[in-house]
Amino acid sequence: MSDERAARLILGLRRQGVTDTRVLQAMESIDRSVFVHPQFLDQAWEDSALPIDCAQTISQPYIVGLMTQALDVQPRHRVLEVGTGSGYQAAILSKLARFVYSVERYRNLLLDAEARLKKLAATNVFVRHGDGSKGWPEQAPFDRIMVTAAAPHEPHELIAQLKPGGVMVAPVGKAGSQFLHRYVAEPDGSFRRESLIEVRFVPLVEGVARET
Repeated sequence: MSDERAARLILGLRRQGVTDTRVLQAMESIDRSVFVHPQFLDQAWEDSALPIDCAQTISQPYIVGLMTQALDVQPRHRVLEVGTGSGYQAAILSKLARFVYSVERYRNLLLDAEARLKKLAATNVFVRHGDGSKGWPEQAPFDRIMVTAAAPHEPHELIAQLKPGGVMVAPVGKAGSQFLHRYVAEPDGSFRRESLIEVRFVPLVEGVARET
């Protein structure tokens, strides 16, 4: 892990508006190179998205920082992550939350992410192979939910798994017109929505991926 490159990335994130000290400390403590393919190791600490298996990506650090900051995770929170991917976001959340529950539709991705999280001793992260669009009903309700793939429309089934006052951060929209939204669940079952920025994510697909 390059302390100099990590420090430079964190400084860049701060300049872009990611200023939450806990979020920045969590990101600096997680070695992003653990989560990228060997051919991209020289780019591990750059502020850019990188391809991973199954035509998915590891998100740009700025987007990871922005989403994590918007989620406002507290030490006793139970967090649901939809879309484990490489496991990078779950590793960061593990530094901030009490428990992290992460769902991934690609079994191969899940197994690799699980191995990386084990290597980092992220023992408060629980992973599941399943349909992320359905959340994790058996563990609901959650204090926080983070969705790392773009739902084509508002994900009401996931919002319903929030506690009253709970927060969800999720990209919504089709390719070419996606926005990052922050939802706050109200006690009466309704929610408030705030649009943050325009983004580009892989789509949130229903069902479990067919094994290859």
